[in-house]
Amino acid sequence: MKEAVHISGVPSPGPDLQELLVRVARGDQDAFASVYDAVSGPVLGLVRSVLRDPAQSEEVAQEVLVEVWRTAPRFQASRGSAMNWVLTLAHHRAVDRVRSAEAAAAREHKAALLDRTPAFDEVSEQVETRLEREQVRRCMRTLSELQRESVTLAYYRGLTYREVSELLSVPLGTIKTRLRDGLIRLRDCLGVSA
Repeated sequence: MKEAVHISGVPSPGPDLQELLVRVARGDQDAFASVYDAVSGPVLGLVRSVLRDPAQSEEVAQEVLVEVWRTAPRFQASRGSAMNWVLTLAHHRAVDRVRSAEAAAAREHKAALLDRTPAFDEVSEQVETRLEREQVRRCMRTLSELQRESVTLAYYRGLTYREVSELLSVPLGTIKTRLRDGLIRLRDCLGVSA
C-alpha cells in the first residue's frame, strides 16, 4: 500500500475520510468541508474523463458532492473505502448524465423526423388530387378534338369563349356548342350529378 505524500513532509493530523463521512452523516459541516477538500479533485477528474465537457463535468461534480452530503448516512465501511464510495457515486452520476444526453438527442432527432413527415390528411389529399387529375385526363381523351381544344383553352388557360373562337377560327356559336357538349360528356364520364 502506498503511503500518502505530504508537501510539508509531515502528515496532517486529523481524522481519515471514513471518520469524516461518519461525522458528515451526523450533519457536521466542518467535516464536510474536509471531505470536500479531500475528494473534489478526484471526483472532478473522474467525471471529466466520462463526460469530456468541462462545464458539464463541473456541474456533475457539484451534484455528486451534494449527494455525498445528503447520503453520507448510507456509507458502509464494511463494503469498501470512503474514497471508493464517493468515486462510485461520481461514476454513476456521470454515466447517468451521458445516458440522459443521448436520450435527449434521440428524442430531438425523432421529433425532427416527425416534423418533416407530412400529416396523414396532407398525404391522403395529395393522393386524392392525383387520382382526380388522372380521371379528368382519361375523360378528356374521350372528347372530340375540337371539344378538347375548346375546354383546354377556356378552362385551363382561362380564355373567354370569344377568344377561343378567334384563336381556333371557328364561329362563336360553334365554340359554345362544343364547350357545352364537351362539359356534358366530362360530367357524365366523371360521374358528377347535375
